[in-house]
Amino acid sequence: MDENSGIALDAVSRRFGDQTVVDRISLALDPGLILGIIGPSGAGKTTTIRLLTGALAPSEGTVRVLGEDPRRYRRRTRERLGYMPQQFSLYEDLTTVENVDFVASMFGMLAPRRRRRIPEILKLIDLWPARSRQAGKLSGGMQRRLQLACALVHDPLLVFLDEPTAGIDPLLRERIWAELHRRREAGRTLVVTTQYVTEAEECDVVALIDEGHLVALGRPEELRRTALGGEVVEIETAAPVPLSALVEREDVIDGGRVGPNRYRLVVEDAAEAIPAIVDGLTASGAEVSATREERVSFEEVFSLLVRRSRGQPSDPGTPETESDAEAAA
Repeated sequence: MDENSGIALDAVSRRFGDQTVVDRISLALDPGLILGIIGPSGAGKTTTIRLLTGALAPSEGTVRVLGEDPRRYRRRTRERLGYMPQQFSLYEDLTTVENVDFVASMFGMLAPRRRRRIPEILKLIDLWPARSRQAGKLSGGMQRRLQLACALVHDPLLVFLDEPTAGIDPLLRERIWAELHRRREAGRTLVVTTQYVTEAEECDVVALIDEGHLVALGRPEELRRTALGGEVVEIETAAPVPLSALVEREDVIDGGRVGPNRYRLVVEDAAEAIPAIVDGLTASGAEVSATREERVSFEEVFSLLVRRSRGQPSDPGTPETESDAEAAA
């Protein structure tokens, strides 16, 4: 990582009294990527963002953003940052346009550029019809969008967005993520927190946080493999076959029965394993009626990783073992 253009946390903790909210988190992000900090309410996501923006000092560890300590940002560095807090923090007596115009001017945007840019950003987040309405009279969802407009209007190099899609309808959420992807393609760096686990798919790098701990860090597909141990395939046969005929194969890492004639297997490479498994079953006299590679939802990935981190047993929905199937029979 280029320490002068990315972000880095090294063994960072933050305590409030005797409560540890962030517990020895270490991560680094190169510029030009979207980092998704994902976890349930109270996981420590907002505290992590506040550490990165300099609103909080770490109890332990070091934080570097664009090569600087966030508590001592130079003015020029602050002008390169955008920040959308979780709580509404704009002027309620100003209109939508006036709020965005004020923030843009604070970041040094001249009037001609503001006149072009403000309509663009308000139309993007569907606030242009409410441009003359006072911010205090907007709905909660519209206030969230107004804060997002203020965070993005000056086209910052690095943007921190704390729950930007909370309370926003799915169609507008898609448009917002499309804009965040466009900014990423333009070389911008974005740090986004969300409770919507499915939004992990929108990020280049995902940090899963639970109870202040960094449970996992990596690209979405890497976390899938970490959670499951490989790729997942389903095999359906015309009649039941012994589970051992599948799970004892060298190309099968793990597996279970998920129906009378249906099997869920974890393999190293689905594209190679599926035809080999079909050939093996056919050679043994079994008839294969269907096969497919399963793209496991990120909700399941998150659940598996969190349970593993907490030392909890697998989800009750885990595929049954051979003995389970025999008992059920």
